[in-house]
Amino acid sequence: MSEIRTIGFIGLGVMGAPMAAHLVRAGYAVTAYNRTASRAKAWKAALADEGHTASTAATPAQAASGKDLVLSCVGNDDDLAQVLFGAKGALAHMRDGSLLVDHTTVSADMSRRIDREATRLNIAAVDAPVSGGQAGAENGKLAVMCGGTTAAVEQARPVLEAFSARIVHVGDAGAGQTTKMANQMCIAGTLAGLSEAVRLSSASGLDMDKVLEAISGGAAQSWQMENRWATMASGDFDFGFAIDWMRKDLGYALGEAQRLGLSSPVTALVDQFYAEVQAMGGARQDTSALIRRLPEGNDTA
Repeated sequence: MSEIRTIGFIGLGVMGAPMAAHLVRAGYAVTAYNRTASRAKAWKAALADEGHTASTAATPAQAASGKDLVLSCVGNDDDLAQVLFGAKGALAHMRDGSLLVDHTTVSADMSRRIDREATRLNIAAVDAPVSGGQAGAENGKLAVMCGGTTAAVEQARPVLEAFSARIVHVGDAGAGQTTKMANQMCIAGTLAGLSEAVRLSSASGLDMDKVLEAISGGAAQSWQMENRWATMASGDFDFGFAIDWMRKDLGYALGEAQRLGLSSPVTALVDQFYAEVQAMGGARQDTSALIRRLPEGNDTA
């Protein structure tokens, strides 16, 4: 198992940019590609201001060429296919025996397709979606759920530790994506209940800080409660994980559940709730904006 020194990073969005920056700060030689070149230029300049050197590439192929490891973090199945496959995609230009780790949240079918193509090219592949949002990426505290061989995951682990607090190998190719689907289903259900609880507490004239103090110490406690209760109560949604992306993820989850012959009525209902918030203009707001679809009620204070 060779030591990883050179890295190609594809996708410098709200998650990818801080993740790639952590790798540069950790001492890896990183070459990054982003579809919008100005974002890549700004990312490189910000690191230079910190005294770090990074490189940018004009194409995914250029970013991947000759690297020990290629990481990708883009939008969806179509975006990932565009940067990985074909003559100008990253896979065709990766060296024999190298490693590909994809952090994009995509369908399990896409991850299995990548694994098959990578295997044909003698490249190890890991599907490694993340949880923790923009703050987790910026603070280097992401949770990573990995699908692939044990050897591939362990080779990637020291690199992933640069921006992660938890790395779990959950199974074979596609297992990371299926685990991320479960993660998003849990978040969606939690936010639906939290939205109703915030409205009830507010309309009852309760001290919202005191309610949070009381219930966050018991069985109702969750990351969403700790981090979103106050902002939901104040109507602050211009941060975090966008509703557009949550609906994309829930679509993958519902599709996989259907493939397995499962019923997911709560996820399907919350997905439609999110469609309502999109129609209200909240597509790019944080997922906690789910509360917007609920009336505020009559404050009795």
